[in-house]
Amino acid sequence: MNHSNNILNDLICATRDGKSFYEHAATKVDSPELKALFTRLAKVKGEIVHGLSNEIRAGGDKPAEAGTWSGDFNKLYGDVRALLGDKNYAYVAQLEESEDRLLKAFDKALIEKETSTHAHTVITRFMPEVRSCHDIMRARKIALKKAA
Repeated sequence: MNHSNNILNDLICATRDGKSFYEHAATKVDSPELKALFTRLAKVKGEIVHGLSNEIRAGGDKPAEAGTWSGDFNKLYGDVRALLGDKNYAYVAQLEESEDRLLKAFDKALIEKETSTHAHTVITRFMPEVRSCHDIMRARKIALKKAA
């Protein structure tokens, strides 16, 4: 597998972590609004995973099929935080941190010197969705914190 496809695969794993965490959190929160938001953002993450996977397949390689251990740990930590405090805020805060990591991973991939022009174009195509999800969760976290 070439270096650019390795980078795309890393982004698939990180995005898959987010998708899995949103799906999990949607089953844990009490707020119907948050359930709907988490379900919608999980769908966005799934679309990004699908798009990146198609690009890797088009390059003749096999896309990653799993997330990461740090994604599993992040989900577990969200569960622990939810047990110890406001469940809705705990999941929003932990998902916002997950969005921070994903945005940084996409930003880093864009400045990677060995990223091919094609991979750079692919990553750039998905950046608006990545940034939007990040901004939504940041705003939600701030709003919940102010309301508390």
